[in-house]
Amino acid sequence: MKTEKKRMLAGELYLANDEELRRDSRRSRQLTRLFNQTTEEQIDYRKQLLKELFEKTGEELYIEPPFRCDYGCHISVGENFFANFDCIILDVGKVVIGNNVMFAPRVGIYTAGHPIDAEVRIRGLEFGTAVTIGDNVWIGANAVINPGVTIGNNVVIGSGSVVTKDIPDNVVAAGNPCRVLREINESDKQYWTQLEAAYHDEKANP
Repeated sequence: MKTEKKRMLAGELYLANDEELRRDSRRSRQLTRLFNQTTEEQIDYRKQLLKELFEKTGEELYIEPPFRCDYGCHISVGENFFANFDCIILDVGKVVIGNNVMFAPRVGIYTAGHPIDAEVRIRGLEFGTAVTIGDNVWIGANAVINPGVTIGNNVVIGSGSVVTKDIPDNVVAAGNPCRVLREINESDKQYWTQLEAAYHDEKANP
């Protein structure tokens, strides 16, 4: 017989008032409380708490407090992950984030869902659908990532976007609902590489 947690992670209907899930939630609340009470002098301790909270991390990660999540143990982040203030991740479903991903302030990832039918919903049944974010992704401030979404590699998501459908690799996307605006191409690389070179020239020759 499946546990409520197994049902939850399989994307099936489940009840959250289960002892195993309550235990995982209490652990998450404790670790996030400790994390959010840290000071800027406690960078190593912050990293230690995040590594304990998450299912998997890279060696380098940084989250600016405050941070909130449901369980934490269903979140995996790759190398060089950064999230700015007020990040929220509701990890009822798995959340898998790749390498070199940056979140601006108030990015929210929401895997949790509730039945459309009110009578079923008020009886407490809910479900979760996983979210996946690829490598080299930048997500702008106040963006909302909805359940079941996959965001590809080398993507920029504009601020205030509500992402309801999958986003392919190598694009700029924005809006509510979020849609692809254009591809990221060689001219982007040339433009930003030239600016980077000018920056280093100025630093070398003040």
